[in-house]
Amino acid sequence: MQSTEKKPAVVRMSDDPKKMEFTRSVLFDFHGVQMTKYFTENWEKIQNFQARPDDILIATYPKAGTTWVSVILDLLYFGKTAPERHTSIPIYERVPFLEITFPSMDSGVDLAENLATTPRLIKTHLPIQFVPKSFWEQNCKIVYVARNIKDNVVSYYHFGRMNSLQPEPGDWSTFLHDFMEGKMVFGSWYDHVNGWWEKRQTYSKLHYMFFEDMIEDCGREIDRLCSFLGLSPSAEEKEKVTTGSKFDNMKQNKMANYSTVQVMNHKVSPFMRKGKVGDWKNHFTVAQNEKLDEDYKQKMKNATLKFRTEV
Repeated sequence: MQSTEKKPAVVRMSDDPKKMEFTRSVLFDFHGVQMTKYFTENWEKIQNFQARPDDILIATYPKAGTTWVSVILDLLYFGKTAPERHTSIPIYERVPFLEITFPSMDSGVDLAENLATTPRLIKTHLPIQFVPKSFWEQNCKIVYVARNIKDNVVSYYHFGRMNSLQPEPGDWSTFLHDFMEGKMVFGSWYDHVNGWWEKRQTYSKLHYMFFEDMIEDCGREIDRLCSFLGLSPSAEEKEKVTTGSKFDNMKQNKMANYSTVQVMNHKVSPFMRKGKVGDWKNHFTVAQNEKLDEDYKQKMKNATLKFRTEV
């Protein structure tokens, strides 16, 4: 009998002088969550990661504002004492991606363990049940960012098109269908945002933010973040954080926009594409919008979590 499993496509980066090849990953079920090898190969080491009490974990579903909040936190903590970091060290080294095991690069765990900063800023896309237990045991502060489902799926689609390590995204309608089914790296959007939302009830050091709130009034959200973290930046320092984390400034900053990462083809779609609320209207047909609304109504009927798809 023939296997129905899709073979991973080999992606050749033609504009790369070394003509490096990257294999698009294939999804598989991993303890009930769709994952790829780039996030599970180092699993024992990830789960045994030793968090410290002053570590700050930035958690999100993919393409929900991870880099934005990472830049804000990095500027809040180190913008005054080491401003050169912002323009000389890539964000993925300043804020390591804990679970990634990436060809020809140090693993996220290794980068996190070798961070010399205090606090260590670490990012993850893991659903709540996969977070290494030491973060809870050490009572670490955690910042979670959530984004409305419609803009999130659009952003994730374009990310899949430009990132050679992601599974082949297919066309937009196929991707949207797979997204509703939870057939995405890091699993279901519904499970992810709700799992982290419910954790707030039992874990007080979790600050839950919304992408839409940040778009509406970033200064207000930075104030709320500072209150959670126990920080009191001066007006001047806060202004530098706000300016440095503006979307257009991050998009132009090579240390924030992932343009130095070979597996991402920015000619297909930039890593930082629009950074807006409501771009979903440029992608969804009326029928697709109605179908997602129905899916959302069913899967979120018992949730207390509320999102805005417009600001």
